[in-house]
Amino acid sequence: MRSLLFIPGDESATFAAALLSADALIFDLTAASAQARMDHARQSLRDFIFRARRSKERPRLFVRINGLETGMAGLDLDAIMPAGPDGIVLPYARSGADVQHLGAKLAVREAENGLPDGHCAILAMVTETADSLFGLASYAGSSQRLLGMAWSAQALTTSLGSQTSRLADGAYAAPYQFARTLTLVGARAAQVAPIDAPFTDLSDEAGLRAECEAARRDGFSGKLAIHPAQVPVINEVFGQGLTL
Repeated sequence: MRSLLFIPGDESATFAAALLSADALIFDLTAASAQARMDHARQSLRDFIFRARRSKERPRLFVRINGLETGMAGLDLDAIMPAGPDGIVLPYARSGADVQHLGAKLAVREAENGLPDGHCAILAMVTETADSLFGLASYAGSSQRLLGMAWSAQALTTSLGSQTSRLADGAYAAPYQFARTLTLVGARAAQVAPIDAPFTDLSDEAGLRAECEAARRDGFSGKLAIHPAQVPVINEVFGQGLTL
């Protein structure tokens, strides 16, 4: 997977259009805050995935659930798993044990919904808390469902109490360079795809391209996207010699 595009899980009007863009879509249920809005988002997303899976030419369909510690992850999975998504994005993962925990939940729901064992893969967001940086070596061998490890600076900034993740020239500050490197090394050690963080300046295509080229040079397999306009650049750069 070269490009993985985030789609807010409560914006069902954008679902169909997104099918034409990235290699994978990540429908983000954490974007819906109010309970009534969350229930509607789950139902709309489940119905959309049911329909989209009938298409022969489609991206992989992932759902970013709420974190295991929130008490809402099980509700998300109960609502979404009947539709058979291709994968679940696990936010705030702290170690391979969290991947194993999620894997057990998925196995139960696959059996309940008549899905093959192991149908649903896991993409772990592995640098969203300060303590998660100590667990990057633990993902190797944690689960056959694990297909990738991704990092992101936004949540980590809050956890570290940083003023910003970027320097004046746009480069990542040292703690974020460290998190990026650990993600790359941890993913390669686990023999899964390392996925680079999203580039958040939607007006800077040259900056996006430069960051994609640096990530591909260093060994990343793909990059998260936050807008469909970023996808062509990501696909072009990471389409040149894929490794995972």
